Amino acid sequence: MSDSEHVFDWLQGWYATQCDGGWEHERGVKIDTLDNPGWTVCIDLDGTGLEDRECPRQQVSRSEDDWVCAWTAERSFHAACGPGNLTEALSLFRTWATANAH
Repeated sequence: MSDSEHVFDWLQGWYATQCDGGWEHERGVKIDTLDNPGWTVCIDLDGTGLEDRECPRQQVSRSEDDWVCAWTAERSFHAACGPGNLTEALSLFRTWATANAH
């Protein structure tokens, strides 16, 4: 992974690597909006090399609109964040997913 690679480009590559003819039919990446406002991210890890790894809850709250929270639960990576923090939330996933990668 290159730190200069944009996180969306990295996520596209990660997703493509998981697609095996089956995984993408049952699982995937979901990005949605919140009404407070903000974003939610759910990345299904079942069937990936990350399915048994835990990401303890991380939470950063700078202001009402500048915040991010990330964690794993039920073999999924979850993030929620403020309206301008989607890149930061996905970067938390990339950092976690690539930590200790071989």
